[in-house]
Amino acid sequence: MSAVPAPESGPDAGATWHYGDPFGEQRAAQNGVVVVDRSHRATIALTGPERRKWLHTISTQHVADLPDGAVVENLSLDAQGRVEDHWLQTQLDGVTVVDTEPWRGEALLAYLRKMIFWADVVAEPADLAVLSLLGPRIGDPAVLAAIGVAALPAVSSASALPDGGFVRTLRPGEVDLVVPRDTVSAWRDRLLSAGVQPAGVWAYEAQRAAAVRPRLGVDTDERTIPHEVGWIGGPGQGAVHLDKGCYRGQETVARVHNLGKPPRMLVLLQLDGSADRPATGDPVLAGGRAIGRLGTVVDHVDHGPIAVALLKRGVPADTQLSTGGETEVSALIDPDSLPEAAGVGAGRLAVERLRSGQR
Repeated sequence: MSAVPAPESGPDAGATWHYGDPFGEQRAAQNGVVVVDRSHRATIALTGPERRKWLHTISTQHVADLPDGAVVENLSLDAQGRVEDHWLQTQLDGVTVVDTEPWRGEALLAYLRKMIFWADVVAEPADLAVLSLLGPRIGDPAVLAAIGVAALPAVSSASALPDGGFVRTLRPGEVDLVVPRDTVSAWRDRLLSAGVQPAGVWAYEAQRAAAVRPRLGVDTDERTIPHEVGWIGGPGQGAVHLDKGCYRGQETVARVHNLGKPPRMLVLLQLDGSADRPATGDPVLAGGRAIGRLGTVVDHVDHGPIAVALLKRGVPADTQLSTGGETEVSALIDPDSLPEAAGVGAGRLAVERLRSGQR
């Protein structure tokens, strides 16, 4: 197998992009089971008896009483409610492990340390690596035996591994092994011996983009608020809990939830495959006017060239679009990716009743 490195200019620099058959790897992820080395992700360990209560006060998720084995998404917002950081958070055996984008690891660690003040919490880099298993056959006996577990954890939960680290289930068909970094090669050999096929991050990104799951700094920009990209809900349903106490940026979250709608929406675009691919960050145009930006751009084994895009809310699915930047490509919104029409928030409903004279 010949490992082809990911583009140096992209967010996965240093990782393997594919092993010579990117579409075959995607198909294997759909029908069998593959392992994707995502050890370039940054990992942080939080210890100390006050870590959960402390983290609860500075983030968007309800984690003060997070039980052992829980896995959640979490965010840090600025004062205007715009997303600064997004991470996965695993609570296990007295340690909270945080993993995030490679390029945000140092910045997130610095922020967490700055916010500790007098709390009994220690934040340190964790020498852990993420290996992602994708596919419907993750639960095959040979794979479970290679992992060293009798059964996989439930969705949004984790369990310890016999030789260190842990296994967590993020969603059906996606499981992470978070293991000591110096054991990655041994884990890879063990999985391949069990019939797991190797795949590059191209396969992972194609699957993520097709599901319209956002990625920090790729599908978001400096103005993104959580509602725009679906990071809303309780544990297992997003990265923002709507029934928790005060945190930085909460006013914006509450205002959008109760009185209005987000100004933008995250959708999937089908791109014209006859031209060169546009780039992340290129504008999306309608009638020559910019109505949004491109995020992830990737070739999918079934859908062809696709892109995740952040567009002005309310753009109809049949709108003829094109991309700007160096490459102009025709694009259409996948109608199945349009967010469901939100109901009227409680605050907006109260205002409308007052205006109409109702009580």
